[in-house]
Amino acid sequence: MPSHLHSHHLSTRFQALDQFLIEHQQLWKPRPFTTLQLEWETAHPELAAHLRQCSLADAETESVTEDLPAPFPQLARQAQQLATLGNLPATDLPAAAHRLDVAVPGRKWQQIEAFASHLSFRAQPRHWLDWCAGKGHLGRRLLQPGQQLTCLEYDADLVAAGQALSAHHHLPALHLHQDVMADDSARHLADDKTVVALHACGDLHVRLMQLASQQGCRQLAVAPCCYNRIATQQYQPLSTAAQASSLQLSLDDLGLPLSETVTAGARVRRQRDTSMARRLGFDLLQRRQRQSAEYLPTPSLPVAWLEKPFEQYCRDLAELKQLQLTGNPDWAALEAAGWQRLAEVRNLERVRNLFRRPLELWLVLDRALFLEERGYNVQLGLFCDYPLTPRNLLILAERDRQPQHNLWITLCTSF
Repeated sequence: MPSHLHSHHLSTRFQALDQFLIEHQQLWKPRPFTTLQLEWETAHPELAAHLRQCSLADAETESVTEDLPAPFPQLARQAQQLATLGNLPATDLPAAAHRLDVAVPGRKWQQIEAFASHLSFRAQPRHWLDWCAGKGHLGRRLLQPGQQLTCLEYDADLVAAGQALSAHHHLPALHLHQDVMADDSARHLADDKTVVALHACGDLHVRLMQLASQQGCRQLAVAPCCYNRIATQQYQPLSTAAQASSLQLSLDDLGLPLSETVTAGARVRRQRDTSMARRLGFDLLQRRQRQSAEYLPTPSLPVAWLEKPFEQYCRDLAELKQLQLTGNPDWAALEAAGWQRLAEVRNLERVRNLFRRPLELWLVLDRALFLEERGYNVQLGLFCDYPLTPRNLLILAERDRQPQHNLWITLCTSF
């Protein structure tokens, strides 16, 4: 059964993750998509050769690890052990009001239900503040008799739509047009507010934690998302422990935890594969044309580009990148090479992907420790199963009216 660990156990987990990520960063920092030959292949030739011979279908069976050459199975076991978390305790959530879920996509409503059912505070919330609220679906689901709700949202159309929905349901909710990154956003935060943020991206949820702790908010619930959506080129650690680490994270590194496709349908996967195979075929072309070993970044392209013949796709992309094509490229061979390279990339990425969850937990622990340092009792665990959303980590933070020095922090864990 999942159990709670006190602060020294949590610190030990963070330090173990930190050591693991630093020790093996040559395995997860380089991206096979942009690098033809990875440095770690020299150190682990048997594993590299095996993965390069695997098919695209083989890459989808990431769970099969024991048959792969060393050090893959050992790394997989270590990564799983370090990144394992248990569920936060569930609470008895009152039934939703009639038709409250109308116009909410099914998967989103399931996430809201799961998030709401794991919010457990010692003191009963009086005033919910939905941060980056959209139309305020989460806030309305949390609202109970005797409570108030304020929703902050940057998109004026969503604010208006949310206010109309709250009025329709006769709820005491105020929807405000607010850029949460602006200087004046702190005025909405106070000690009587319970602040919630379900999948606020990058700087948005970091800003919330910084302001809420400054303004004395007693209760927070944050499910982080999109760690790479930040204004800086390098990650800025929040906690003392992360600031003391030698780990330096780029935007590419921060994108690693977000690279899953568990929620994508078959059609989206096919489009993604075709797009990547074409980009890799073009990459081989541009390296030859430029006589350069360097990857050439290309912009996101409309899906309609995938309908073009491969030659036209490459010529149009070359024109977009102001690359003059010479000679008579073998387009069929290049297209086939792109697909072959996609199989190699996907299988080589299986090594990198072992570090997705450890890196994400390192990032979320940085946030949890930041709040603990500011006087909060913190719980960290899962609020839903992975297939519903890979971003299923929830930070619950609560502090007494008078901050104490000997506060605790807990981590839901399965071992």
